[in-house]
Amino acid sequence: MSNINDGISSLEQKTTSFLMIGQSNMAGRGDFGEVPEIRNDNCFMLRMGRWQKMREPINCDRQIFEGSFHSGICLATSFADELQKKTGAPIGLIPCADGGTTIEQWMPGEILFDHAVMMTNLAKRTSNLGGILWHQGENNCIDFDPVGYKKKLITMMAELRALLGAEKKPLLIGELSEGTNPELPWAKNIPAMNAIFYEVAAVLPCCGVVSSKGLSMKPDGIHFDSAALREFGRRYFEKYMEIASR
Repeated sequence: MSNINDGISSLEQKTTSFLMIGQSNMAGRGDFGEVPEIRNDNCFMLRMGRWQKMREPINCDRQIFEGSFHSGICLATSFADELQKKTGAPIGLIPCADGGTTIEQWMPGEILFDHAVMMTNLAKRTSNLGGILWHQGENNCIDFDPVGYKKKLITMMAELRALLGAEKKPLLIGELSEGTNPELPWAKNIPAMNAIFYEVAAVLPCCGVVSSKGLSMKPDGIHFDSAALREFGRRYFEKYMEIASR
């Protein structure tokens, strides 16, 4: 019986992988054809437990169709591309984000948490975990509980990192967009939610917040558009380099 190709067996260096978790703005809802495709043969994504060449959509949590709520361009693509070019080493992405989810669904013992742990441990067979990319919070702005959210995010991240042996690996938290459609009743809570992220980053080690200032939105007023996601990914890369160099 022939061995299954893990996608990186011929590489001299082990891949550095990054876990993608959160809701739709991490999964990516950017429309195809709006920005140039990123092709980097030294960037990979986890598919069926194996590393395959990075191609969008990376985080397939929704069908691919016309409209706002589909899997598409995501921020992790430009993040991986920039980091690979900077380091020269292979970069892998572990897509586990799920649109429309709340922090309660990401707590230890819940399916999304367990899935992220399982997929990351699988990826660690053939990669070194480099860090965690997180973008979530829009859904928790609806029934906003700032004290509860902060406590849950700290608890969840602390246990996730402990289980993955990633206590000292960079954890990057993306700001929600303060350009969210103001007609949405929960949009008024976004500045306070972003403030919580900075409070969390002050508590958790090797944690930083990535600015979303000035990033453009899709017409739905909820999701970042393709150009914004490319820029957001570069900002995640810059924050990663800042934390990794400490």
